[in-house]
Amino acid sequence: MNSISSQSHSHHVVLFPFMAKGHTIPILYFARLLLRRPSISVTVFTTPANRHFISEFLADTTASIIDLPFPQNIPEIPPGIETTHKLPSMSLFPSFALATQLIQKDFERALQILPRVSFLVSDVFLWWTLESANKFNIPRFVFYGTCKYSVCVERSVTWNGLLVGPGSDDELITVPGFPWIKVTRRDFDEPKGSEVDLMKAVVSSVANSYGFILNSFYELEHVFVDYWNSHYGPKAWCVGPFCLADPQRVNRPEEPQEKTTWKQWLDHKIDQGGSVLYIAFGTHAEISIEQIKEIAIGLEKSGVNFLWVIRNIEAELGQGFEERVKERGIVVRDWVDQREILEHESVQGFLSHCGWNSVLESVCAGVPILAWPVMAEQPLTARMVVEEMKVGLRVETCDGSVRGFVKWEGLKKMVKELMEGEMGKEVRNNVKVIADMAKKAMEENNGSSWCTLDLLLDETSQSQRVY
Repeated sequence: MNSISSQSHSHHVVLFPFMAKGHTIPILYFARLLLRRPSISVTVFTTPANRHFISEFLADTTASIIDLPFPQNIPEIPPGIETTHKLPSMSLFPSFALATQLIQKDFERALQILPRVSFLVSDVFLWWTLESANKFNIPRFVFYGTCKYSVCVERSVTWNGLLVGPGSDDELITVPGFPWIKVTRRDFDEPKGSEVDLMKAVVSSVANSYGFILNSFYELEHVFVDYWNSHYGPKAWCVGPFCLADPQRVNRPEEPQEKTTWKQWLDHKIDQGGSVLYIAFGTHAEISIEQIKEIAIGLEKSGVNFLWVIRNIEAELGQGFEERVKERGIVVRDWVDQREILEHESVQGFLSHCGWNSVLESVCAGVPILAWPVMAEQPLTARMVVEEMKVGLRVETCDGSVRGFVKWEGLKKMVKELMEGEMGKEVRNNVKVIADMAKKAMEENNGSSWCTLDLLLDETSQSQRVY
């Protein structure tokens, strides 16, 4: 890791990810993408408790890392917590995000002594960084870790007042501007309490920022990117998928050379000629104990091979479950390299919450998705996966609603369909096509995302004189 210096570089880019792994990882991949160009230096801001993860991720790069002290004595937030996945409940997310504004003064003191900054990319929930960037005449780009489909749909439905008034929450709504898209009110989270203050601050900062950095590629979302750029703004730049920033993946110095238990297990499934369903719901989804038990029964009854990553280490999966399924199923309670799992030859399906990072990693690996959205914009992303991209199927809920309870019988049915059925074959073929599109978009010098990033670098180079 080099010391901070950009004297020999034409661009110095500052990145500030939000303190959550799902927000941090794509920005770190973006750092690696930037650093594939010899004329760019990168500085990443974080907090002390998050530094280790970031420094390991970027250990073989020239990126610089600056720690800023995380605020202390925040009401409701236990001492020492600097990342959202350690919060006792996701209901504390707004309080956590609002508290990050207390970092602003330290951030500005650090910016003041940095070599000249070409532009800043900061997470959408670090809205206050716009004010800091403006003080130093630095263009600020917003990183919002979702697809442009969901952003456009939410903006259209909200601005047209379709989430209020009479009518059922399960009634289909035609989206203005996109008449082929139908949604329901249950596809959206209504901000409450401190969430309202947070979202007001976020919306205002987005509107006044220089641009949007999208972890997506134009060929996938051209309809929505063009619509956004012509109707809303600021301009959206498709420069992903970031997970393809490393053209060849090799073990980095900090990565263990010995195979993990789950890697050995997946290798064994290849030797047996079996395909595996991967199950994970991200770091923030809160799944009830009752729902976890239904998942366990559905997986056991389905007869498919599976690798299930479960965050609730104390979750009761049913007496004797792991012993009964040990020949064809493994439960992992540790953090895993999801991309490595999805790229494994044996993995042929992904039961996912439809976080955008997970969707992109699955698509780029050519793995179809069984969509089970849980929170935030995930119901919209699930519609993108199933209805627009056509690379996945949906789980069946008891009442047919977007966020209903899933019984084991319905889960078993759709797991079997994804892994063995005709609809599964169709989405598996479709995802291979989009995987090829993604790789072409990221081709060095020729891909659409590579060329878009070149344009962004050229524009910000010129704007430094006038911004």
